[in-house]
Amino acid sequence: MKIIKKVTLKYALLELFLLISNLTFSQQPVLSINNIKRVINLSLNENPFPQSKEVNESILNELPGISRYAAEDGENFLQQLAIHEGVSTVQIIPGEILDLLGIYLGLKGGNGGEFIYSIPGYPALVNAAATVGGKIISIPLNAKLENDLESIETHITAKTQAIFLVNPHNPSGTVIDKQLFHDFVKRISKRTLVIVDEAYLEYTDDFAGRTAVNNIKEGDQVIVFRTFAKAYGLAGLSIGYAIAPTDLAHYLKAHGLGDTHALNRLSIVAAEAALKDQVSIHYVNKLVAEEREKWNVFLDKSGIQHTASSANFVFFDTKIPYDEVRKKLEETDIIIGREFKPYNTWIRISIGLPEDNAKVRSVIQEIVSNKNSDR
Repeated sequence: MKIIKKVTLKYALLELFLLISNLTFSQQPVLSINNIKRVINLSLNENPFPQSKEVNESILNELPGISRYAAEDGENFLQQLAIHEGVSTVQIIPGEILDLLGIYLGLKGGNGGEFIYSIPGYPALVNAAATVGGKIISIPLNAKLENDLESIETHITAKTQAIFLVNPHNPSGTVIDKQLFHDFVKRISKRTLVIVDEAYLEYTDDFAGRTAVNNIKEGDQVIVFRTFAKAYGLAGLSIGYAIAPTDLAHYLKAHGLGDTHALNRLSIVAAEAALKDQVSIHYVNKLVAEEREKWNVFLDKSGIQHTASSANFVFFDTKIPYDEVRKKLEETDIIIGREFKPYNTWIRISIGLPEDNAKVRSVIQEIVSNKNSDR
């Protein structure tokens, strides 16, 4: 009798979890404990929309197996990723490896090996390289707040270990012209390694046409990094992967990168389920594009300068010091991204749920209007 009761309770809880997790975003309850306000966190470019039923079920179904290591399942996961990317399994290096890759390349280049990247930007790889003696060469964005490919090329020397590009760029959200980008990667990869972080590429208008995996398939020396933390909504499970030319992937794996034994079983099954559910991905990306356009319309009508973002965030100039805007937003329980110097009056805001975006725009309008009236 006790066993039956335990099993019944287990499945009752499972059904309740699935019911709650599969509510649409407009149905999600706003929890209030002792009148604590709900904080709108738009700081880390996460996907705020609910995961699919398949993702939730995959995690629950895997719970009995978490006492086992993930090596065999990890190898199967690599096969699925390889099919998705159209490359061989050996070319897939699993894990959130940017930091490790930076450390490895920094050591390989010896003290003073140079790493070129755009500022402001996402510095994970170059910062890691700097901890082991790598020298960071920082290239300002161009007038459109895009990666300045021309300037980057002029700074390549015999000491250059790698060029690190984020496309679409973070924090500007700008995406490099497709043909210009592929031509640049093909030309430059003959001189040095090119690493492209495509964390936000799913949000663009042409994922298949823009990805640097096309360059890899043409024989260029390029490493492409992807993550399930953004469009796929698995930031809390920390899983990603890189795609590299076969010889380079062999070399990196031989030096300890991409060990499937170290992968998280729950992350694997969730990523597999998310990858298979491309319908949900396209739907979420459509919602993000619609919300991004609402931001563009608002910013244009308000006369606020902004970038042509193709990502799940917007970047714009309030003409007010960052700290002042951040504090005003925090007073209304809104959290935004960090400051990106030297753009000290610009702010980056992740695209959240529609009702949250509307509230933030209203507060921004009030902040900017009040500041203008004081002048």
